Amino acid sequence: MKKILLLFTIVFSLLVLPVLVKDAAAQPPPPPPQDIPIDGGLFLLIAAGATYGARKLYKQQKEDKN
Repeated sequence: MKKILLLFTIVFSLLVLPVLVKDAAAQPPPPPPQDIPIDGGLFLLIAAGATYGARKLYKQQKEDKN
């Protein structure tokens, strides 16, 4: 009985465990993140800031004259 159990363990180890180990292998790493274009939005943000600043200066100069 011990010989049969030993034989079964050896056969199981050589035939079945490599298949299970192959399935448990690590997955490949995720792809690198894509670049995000910021040129259009950045231009609009700069234009809005310049407009806001110009308006604030205009109002301040108008108040100083009064």
